[in-house]
Amino acid sequence: MCVVPQFFPADGGATGLDRAVAEHIHAALDGHPWTYRLLVSPSNAYAVVPLLLAGAGWFASRREWWQAAFVIVAPEVAMLINSLVLKPAWDRPLHSYLAYPSGHTVHLVAVVTAVALASGSTRVRVTAVAVAAVVLPAVTIGMVGLGYHHPTDVIGGTAAAVALVTAMYLPVRSYAVTVARTG
Repeated sequence: MCVVPQFFPADGGATGLDRAVAEHIHAALDGHPWTYRLLVSPSNAYAVVPLLLAGAGWFASRREWWQAAFVIVAPEVAMLINSLVLKPAWDRPLHSYLAYPSGHTVHLVAVVTAVALASGSTRVRVTAVAVAAVVLPAVTIGMVGLGYHHPTDVIGGTAAAVALVTAMYLPVRSYAVTVARTG
């Protein structure tokens, strides 16, 4: 998240990588513009919020209360930090908004990261990461195709989400383990 902006041009515009990836995406899919909307849809709130609630509900159904609360709270805190601190700090405008790190990406990846970290199941962790590894490139293609983001915005959003949620998880997990031992 901190390394990528070092390669931004002075005006915060597209990097060489951004231009190369966008060129390939547009050459392949501009004849089918509906594809972009379909590909970006997993990062929209109407998909991410139910995913968040399903994850929290799964933990709650297992009476894993701190995990359920973590899955609800951590992604939303990550979104706030991204919107109020990171985007203004990097100040990378695209159209009429700040694009780096991508908020859609932060939200989606933060939910997946929170579920993966909170789960004690290796199967759940591997599944969450595998699904994200398939969905995130598709979402990136959609966002670039629609002109919402540069590819580097998505890279930064992914890094920001993982870093922020992990930073929140460590003290929460430590506290939960301490409480479980003493209570």
